Amino acid sequence: MSNMAREILGFILTTSGWVLVSSTLPTDYWKVSSIDGTVITTATFWSNLWKTCVTDSTGVSNCKDFPSMLALDGYIQVCRGLMIAAVCLGFFASIFALIGMKCTKIGGPDQTKARIVCLSGITFMCTGLCSLSACSLYAHRITSEFFDPMFVAQKYELGAALFIGWAGSTLCILGGALFCLSLSDGMSSNSSPSDRRAFVNSGASLMSRAMPQSQSSHTRRPPPEYSGTSQHFDKNAYV
Repeated sequence: MSNMAREILGFILTTSGWVLVSSTLPTDYWKVSSIDGTVITTATFWSNLWKTCVTDSTGVSNCKDFPSMLALDGYIQVCRGLMIAAVCLGFFASIFALIGMKCTKIGGPDQTKARIVCLSGITFMCTGLCSLSACSLYAHRITSEFFDPMFVAQKYELGAALFIGWAGSTLCILGGALFCLSLSDGMSSNSSPSDRRAFVNSGASLMSRAMPQSQSSHTRRPPPEYSGTSQHFDKNAYV
């Protein structure tokens, strides 16, 4: 898979996950419970991070907002903060992704764009972790109250909003991991073919400079040349 295709796939995953996480925040059914009659459901109780409601068999809902933020349970305040942080981080991560992706014309050279995309991936992973922590904390509170035999108040079950939040968190984490892989590809492709050619030429010039020295140090004295013509002496030479 090419680097651009990986970035496009990561952008689709992260943007879809961020939309799901953002839609989880105002969703009604974080936890739900019902009172069943002999024939029909007489009442349905449901609650989210902002209010608690009851819907009767005729479809009429009566809701009550939480009266005071300081009087809320601690886990609801933590979940609110984590979800709001996830939405804000996802917004800035989307901007970073649009600037750093190779299919856009802004952001500078490839090395800078790869770093921006990696920053976007880390921010999206933080978005997924925040949303995942909020949904898991809320679900843990529901399950602990449901299976506690000493808890005598209204018991709730997991609502649809929690599953949507988990799905969006998973998409954000997976897409952010794909964005982080773009950093290594951007660094490896930073050296252009002209730079590589210049490096090879400089290496060849250094080798050519070193060759005469090595040859002069290992040269041997050539053997003496003997003339092939034999000397002819006269028979009166010794007389």
